[in-house]
Amino acid sequence: MRALDKNVYLVGPMGSGKTTVGQRVAALLGLEFVDCDHELEDRTGASVALIFDIEGEAGFRDRETRMLSELTAREGILLATGGGVILRAENRRMLADSGLVVYLSTSVQQQLRRLGRDRSRPLLQTPDRRAKLLRLAEERNPLYREIADIEFPAQNRTLDAVARDLAGTIRRFGSDE
Repeated sequence: MRALDKNVYLVGPMGSGKTTVGQRVAALLGLEFVDCDHELEDRTGASVALIFDIEGEAGFRDRETRMLSELTAREGILLATGGGVILRAENRRMLADSGLVVYLSTSVQQQLRRLGRDRSRPLLQTPDRRAKLLRLAEERNPLYREIADIEFPAQNRTLDAVARDLAGTIRRFGSDE
């Protein structure tokens, strides 16, 4: 099966399945899977949480933008972005101008279920995770929608079902152009 002619970028909130679903979809589409946060951690030798601790969110976002610039220059990839990548207009432009942007939408309830045991997310180091996720959704969901070519609901289905459906949606979208 031939790969798509353009990169695919998954955007959406933490816990929407960008990495887990993305790996499966990349395999189905014949694309190389890349996770922006993992690439950043590999390059720096530091976790996202440590970068947040040392450099603050602004420092992390600077590093994220530089990494995104490198990754969007590549070809034949499916890129799982970090949940906050869309906060900068420059990042939104890079994504929209160089590939197909897929917004994996999910509910705060689903995020809470998926992230229940996760203690590694800097933005969730708060006593009221629900309130934090609601605030992030209010701020970020319009930005995800602004750049998305496809909005895909990624909740309440098995990973394999989501991956198959999303791969089919991406193929159909690509053939319509």
